[in-house]
Amino acid sequence: MPSRFLNLFKPIAKFIPEVSSPDRRVGFGEKLLWTGMAVVIYLIMSEVPLYGVARGPQDPYYYMRVIFASTRGTLTELGIGPIVTAGLILQLLAGSEIITVDFTDPDDRALFTSANKVFSIIMTIFMASVYILGGAYGSMSLEASISLFLQLISAGLILMLLDELVQKGWGIGSGISLFIVAGVARMIFWNCFSPIAGGDGKFFGAILAFFQSLLSGGGPLAALHRPENLPDMIGFISTVLVFLIVIFFEDIRIELPISYARFRGFRTRYPVKLLYVSNIPVILSSALFANIYLFSQILWSNFNQNNENFWLSLLGTYNATSREPTGGLVFYVTAPRSIDTILASTGGLVRAIVYVVLMVTLCILFAKVWIEVGGLGSATTAKQLIDSGMQIPGFRRSVKPVERLLDRYVPTLTVLGGLIVGAIAAFADLLNVFGSGMGALLAVGILYQLYQQIAQEQIMETYPMLSRIIG
Repeated sequence: MPSRFLNLFKPIAKFIPEVSSPDRRVGFGEKLLWTGMAVVIYLIMSEVPLYGVARGPQDPYYYMRVIFASTRGTLTELGIGPIVTAGLILQLLAGSEIITVDFTDPDDRALFTSANKVFSIIMTIFMASVYILGGAYGSMSLEASISLFLQLISAGLILMLLDELVQKGWGIGSGISLFIVAGVARMIFWNCFSPIAGGDGKFFGAILAFFQSLLSGGGPLAALHRPENLPDMIGFISTVLVFLIVIFFEDIRIELPISYARFRGFRTRYPVKLLYVSNIPVILSSALFANIYLFSQILWSNFNQNNENFWLSLLGTYNATSREPTGGLVFYVTAPRSIDTILASTGGLVRAIVYVVLMVTLCILFAKVWIEVGGLGSATTAKQLIDSGMQIPGFRRSVKPVERLLDRYVPTLTVLGGLIVGAIAAFADLLNVFGSGMGALLAVGILYQLYQQIAQEQIMETYPMLSRIIG
């Protein structure tokens, strides 16, 4: 029986556009086709400019767009931000049991999906309003504001349906994950090979600028580093190193011995990864920093452009021309993304240290919260293992022995995992890694998961009987 909260969405569900689930088994090749089409549509939307507004030379949210797979001044201005925020809110409500959801009940699952879509639409409306009222594109007439609002709402609905298309079995993986990876790959490729002119007179792309500098007699050291926070070879080398480091940590795990209760003598191992909570702590921390930045920009644009209001200045002050943060809390939750900025003054070094400390601390706190809210705690995981027919060899089939075994590792791995992903993301941001440290963490995790799903799909395609056995 669906909960009261979910029942509220029954009358609304039939008015919300949806993608029908396939009524047949979709082949591997067809899934690849639909997945590719969803990514291509997203990339095209990322290049189509919003009608009636100019992109402008400055993008105050450039480094935060990787979280939301968004591109300034295009149909993906909001990206997947509304979908992710709506899903996160509902998952937190369900995980903390503020609302009751039985995910084994098809009716509950369907209504939960409808609730997620309604929340996504509400968040799209809210975020579109915030962008317009916050002056992200300067002062606009009423007609231009309405036009921009309708474009953002329509684009948000298209992305929501593309994500649903992939998740409902027509594609492979998750649309949200695919859009994030596509956005990160696009950002890295642009920072490496962009042929447009940069602020120093060379190509914007780091690799093209590197060879251009060598050919012009600039010398290898001068070619490695560029001023004005432009993409350079230090950033490129840092990007490669961060990807290798993340891949290394992704593969570290502890394997706990377990056996199947129904098949005596059949033993296996349950892997507990070093990055036990994955990238969730960094996502939550970065989303918090992004929201602080966004709302401080709105308040500054409307009430404190002279930086004279003491209380609002505590939240954030900005340079009126470049809109770069110059003080307040927002100054310390945005990374100084160049060695020149960090070493230019004592304030730059202090800012970098505070940013790293804040990111790592928040990641550890969010990691500890998420294992309970997200159902990853020792007690919950032990119950899931017992319910699936597993037990520890030599112990009676009970939750407590499994919980005690997990308690040896889970709390420690939670803190270590939060610390590691927080440190990687923070230091990658300081080194101006292409696509940001957050992007590198997300991309590696998503691609690894996508690889596993593709391998599973190929096995099912090759051995149809196995598909029927697993169900």
